[in-house]
Amino acid sequence: MILPIYLYGSKVLREVAAPVDLSKDDRAALTELLNNMHETMKKADGCGIAAPQVGVSKRLLIVDGSDLTEKYPELKDFYRKMINPEIVSESEETSEYNEGCLSIPDVDADVIRPKVITVRYYDENFELKEETFDDFASRMVQHEMDHLDGIVFTDHASPIRKKLISGKLRGISKGCVNTRYKAKVEN
Repeated sequence: MILPIYLYGSKVLREVAAPVDLSKDDRAALTELLNNMHETMKKADGCGIAAPQVGVSKRLLIVDGSDLTEKYPELKDFYRKMINPEIVSESEETSEYNEGCLSIPDVDADVIRPKVITVRYYDENFELKEETFDDFASRMVQHEMDHLDGIVFTDHASPIRKKLISGKLRGISKGCVNTRYKAKVEN
């Protein structure tokens, strides 16, 4: 099912998402939510989505590099559904890239992030994994993990860029934006 994507200004995007309790949470419902998130992300032409972006304050995310292989061939098989991801290490070396987000349409900003990260998470089969990601895969995971902590990519922008995009952000938070996908602002 296609879910609405919550836009900048929505309260859920600024909340720290609750951990999934694998001993209590309904696994079938979690699987359905992850599948709906994937369908929503694909319909919106995204390469990643976190549960808060669909109005659910849970520590779930999806990253999918399959549509980016022309520019990043190393992402050919990069598709992960992550439950309760946590960064266990990150490199001192950083990289800078111009990012965008489904929750902040038509806005971009250069963001500096660690080049390599190691993440521990549960996969869609509820098995514990630990993986190291680098370059663009690392960036994708970090961008989505930020959503789980109430952070959006524009928070990382330079002060001058923040000033330049402030009007657009105010407009988005008031619903003054057109998207190709189902979206909403909920305060």
